[in-house]
Amino acid sequence: MARINIGGETEIRLIAAAIGAFLALALLISFHFLLSGTAERLLIDRQFASYPLTVQNVMWIVYGIGCAELWIRHRGSSREINVLKREYLPEDHETLLRAEDLGQFYRLVTQDPKTQECFLTRLISRVILQFQSSRSVDQSNSLLNSSLELYQHEIDLRYNMLRYIVWVIPTLGFLGTVIGIANALEGIAEMRPDDESLLRVLTSKLGTAFFTTLLALVMSGILVFFMHIVQGREERALNLSGQYCLDNLINRLYER
Repeated sequence: MARINIGGETEIRLIAAAIGAFLALALLISFHFLLSGTAERLLIDRQFASYPLTVQNVMWIVYGIGCAELWIRHRGSSREINVLKREYLPEDHETLLRAEDLGQFYRLVTQDPKTQECFLTRLISRVILQFQSSRSVDQSNSLLNSSLELYQHEIDLRYNMLRYIVWVIPTLGFLGTVIGIANALEGIAEMRPDDESLLRVLTSKLGTAFFTTLLALVMSGILVFFMHIVQGREERALNLSGQYCLDNLINRLYER
């Protein structure tokens, strides 16, 4: 049975995260030269004292890493859907399968290293090995159901990093707002109460402070939207894989 290549997947995710962070940096550099006015205050806050180390810029880096993680998951869901198009098992209405007939199908699903980690090939190989050892359709069906539950949990685990990023971006936004409010109050501390520019300076600084929360909510909203779409594709691929195994493998097994 195929083993899961955890190390290789981790390396791909790290490389994708580095590329996402690099692309975010490139985007920030373009913002630096192209933006001005309200757009500049919203997206990068070039007027902040510690620029370029601003909360907005950190949020853009994290957002880039989140997009890279989302791309990894989209790539995985596309691979799962493409594997479903392969005809690993008989799909007619007459064929019955004995334990002696399953060897050719096991070799078929395990010969390609690129697809050995997909749900469909893992399900087929598990059920085949179970039936060959037990000669029991009930036990094979029970293994199929247990495997589907495990793989559903595996899908949830794959999105842990994305869920963390979706949480941390609004947190950074709120932190930026708190910092902005503190800077605004500090900036007007030495101004006289009757200064006509006091209200204008205060509202301008507070507006910039709240921009960080606005930007964070937009970023997290975009990531959550596409995360649900991609996760839905993976879950649908798993359901279709289970249905394929039930229709074309479990229901064809013949006990002697």
